[in-house]
Amino acid sequence: MSNKKRVILIILDSVGAGEMPDSEEFGDKGANTIGHIAESAGGLNLPNLQKMGLGNILYIKGVPPNPNPLASYGKMMEASKNKDTITGHWEIMGLITKQHFPVFPDGFPESIIEDFFKATGVHEILGNKAASGTVIIQELGEEHIKTGFPIIYTSGDSVFQIAAHESIIPVDKLYKMCEATRKVCDKYNIARVIARPFIGKNGNFKRTFRRKDFPMRPPYETVLDILKAKGLPVIGIGKIGDIFAEQGMTKIIHTKNNIEGMKTLINELSITENGLIFINLVDFDMLYGHRRDVKGYANALEIFDNEFSLLLQHLEHNDILIITADHGCDPTHHGTDHTREHVPLLVYSKLMHPVNLGIRRSFSDIGVSILKLFEIEHQFPGKKFF
Repeated sequence: MSNKKRVILIILDSVGAGEMPDSEEFGDKGANTIGHIAESAGGLNLPNLQKMGLGNILYIKGVPPNPNPLASYGKMMEASKNKDTITGHWEIMGLITKQHFPVFPDGFPESIIEDFFKATGVHEILGNKAASGTVIIQELGEEHIKTGFPIIYTSGDSVFQIAAHESIIPVDKLYKMCEATRKVCDKYNIARVIARPFIGKNGNFKRTFRRKDFPMRPPYETVLDILKAKGLPVIGIGKIGDIFAEQGMTKIIHTKNNIEGMKTLINELSITENGLIFINLVDFDMLYGHRRDVKGYANALEIFDNEFSLLLQHLEHNDILIITADHGCDPTHHGTDHTREHVPLLVYSKLMHPVNLGIRRSFSDIGVSILKLFEIEHQFPGKKFF
């Protein structure tokens, strides 16, 4: 495959690299996801990422700077005025978001709920507040079983989540309810509708892996659309298909967790000879950041570092590996919301001489750099770093 190029783009969901200049506007002054986790854990053991140059980007206890890093390194600022998953990923792929995705810390207003009733035929709901998904099903699960009313809740993200027991509202019916709700949420610019099926009884409930996201569609073309139009394979692993409403991809693979994601990525390397393989590793954010689980987050980072060493063994001579994040979610910060932070940037290839990439002004530098690698002309914002 000497004349073919592959780009492997890994998003470490929520692994922020320190406050941005405007972080105070978001209530995130002082946030530093990976820095604070390392401090709280007494140091992180990330030998493979340390070799790449992760410790050259910012101070991380236990991950010292490498005088001879294997990868180019830097950090990126977000040009869009949000700090959510969709905004971060869209900007990475060239779409700087002007609109604000609203959040609902006090639950949804009556106007949205009324529109939800009209669209779905539902007459009563439970919840309607910002809550942890695992907590709210324990709190309201029994009442849901007795009444049949769906549990509606949100979070620090712009999301409308519908939880239902699989024996009360079958999964297919829940998905149809979410499809109708998506049209309502388009009117209010809410980024995602999420189906949250669960099982269990007697107050002992757990969510299943049949979660399904119904995101807002990107309003314009992204880098993914351009790559696909040029006939290149574009593989989305993990949440990527959901984030882009399945647009711009030739293959979508859903995964349950980080470890399955990394195994899937390595398998794709054995069968995809060129194009883009794009993966989101969500556990950092979903399981540890939002739940303020510093120890779990630190452990997940160390597990990834170990999996990363296996990935390196499968890279070909021409491959370009890019590692970054989409926002922060500092579990030592106040609240359970995302945090407005820089994100780390590591770019590795056996063909490239490592350099300091500095502080990039937009996540979109990644997308335009990928187009440059494939020699594709474009009109996207951002500055290439190759």
